[in-house]
Amino acid sequence: MRILFRAAVFGLLLFTSACQSGCAYVRYFTPLNPTSKDSRPVSHEPWDALLKKHVNEQGMVDYTGFQADSVTLNTYLTALSDNLPNDNWSESERLAYWLNAYNAFTIQRVIRAYPLKSIRDLGGDKTLVNTVWDQPFIRLGDDKHTLNDIEQRIIRKKFDEPRIHFALVCAAMSCPKLRNEPYVAARLNEQLEEQATTFINDPTKNKLTPADKPELSSIFNFYPGDFANGDNSIQKTINRYATQKINPDATLTYMTYDWSVNEQKK
Repeated sequence: MRILFRAAVFGLLLFTSACQSGCAYVRYFTPLNPTSKDSRPVSHEPWDALLKKHVNEQGMVDYTGFQADSVTLNTYLTALSDNLPNDNWSESERLAYWLNAYNAFTIQRVIRAYPLKSIRDLGGDKTLVNTVWDQPFIRLGDDKHTLNDIEQRIIRKKFDEPRIHFALVCAAMSCPKLRNEPYVAARLNEQLEEQATTFINDPTKNKLTPADKPELSSIFNFYPGDFANGDNSIQKTINRYATQKINPDATLTYMTYDWSVNEQKK
């Protein structure tokens, strides 16, 4: 009995010691469901106007322009914060809401510190613990949350949709391009298909030749289980959208992720 007790105490001490170096990642295993009982789908028209004004066809962002229009951006984000999705919204309405929220709050976080070389400069280097994506600057209802809360605890937990990885934009050059229009429920599937096709066929994101040894975006390496799910695989995902097909059993390697900020060059 004493041996078991000592083992339990020792295990608890180890766990406590580990947590002192950062157990914040543990929360990302649990879903999050912020909701507003009587809310109705939010208009994304203000976000549409900002995107058309400050994002070009290549998805590059005029962050200085966003800074000048920060009041409009903040008003839109307040509308999102005060009108969270509920079960009366369609799945497409809820997913469009969260995709727009993630991208718009990312813009807000960048322009608060802009100019900068990389969004990673805004936080620490411990993934899911103290990075910029773990900073609770996002108000959802009465609580503060993080970008990782939106991606990891809401979108990835609630939506069985791997194409989100072609739509969420973390202000880096290796991210998918930021659309210069919002995601909207009526066209969401079409928009996600376009994002997947554009991203996979962009040679700066994925090098699909040689077909037996393609070099893919690290996004596929960050989230392999989201693509290799059931009878799906990363190779099948690529070939679903690629104009240059890869071998079904291709050996995959991954490109170094470029975290430089996705800014328009003046």
